[in-house]
Amino acid sequence: MLGALLRQVVGGLEEVPGEIAQAYKNQKQVIDGRRPQLADIVKMLQNTASMKPTFICIDALDECVAGYRVKILDSLNQVLQRSPGTRVFVTGRPHIEAEVGRRLSGRGTALRITPRRHDIINYLRSRLDEDTVPDAMDSSLKADILEKIPEDVSEM
Repeated sequence: MLGALLRQVVGGLEEVPGEIAQAYKNQKQVIDGRRPQLADIVKMLQNTASMKPTFICIDALDECVAGYRVKILDSLNQVLQRSPGTRVFVTGRPHIEAEVGRRLSGRGTALRITPRRHDIINYLRSRLDEDTVPDAMDSSLKADILEKIPEDVSEM
């Protein structure tokens, strides 16, 4: 994931920094073209992110395996330490909030966003109205969908 972030950050620059180009050339010469190690990627991210304001967005971090999530957050913390102009936006369910705050050394603000039941129902109704096979669903099934899904979503 961090390699993909680096690729996107470098893609926004006018030219690839020599350090990064050289690192990738060196790795191509290694047997099987091994990718740069995490520590190398973090250093390159630190350097490129410090060149201009950088925004890193990671969606659904809670779906990442816990061990990898720790590595990602610790690496992002290192980037933030060396690149004060960098901003990180992370989404995830509430159970990772404390971990994100701890791993990013309190450099964040948590904002809870909860869906409103009537918004969910309006969305579902609009999608059900767009159904291309309207005969496949009777009114009882529609009613069940409009009742059950908003309950389940509000618990997330």
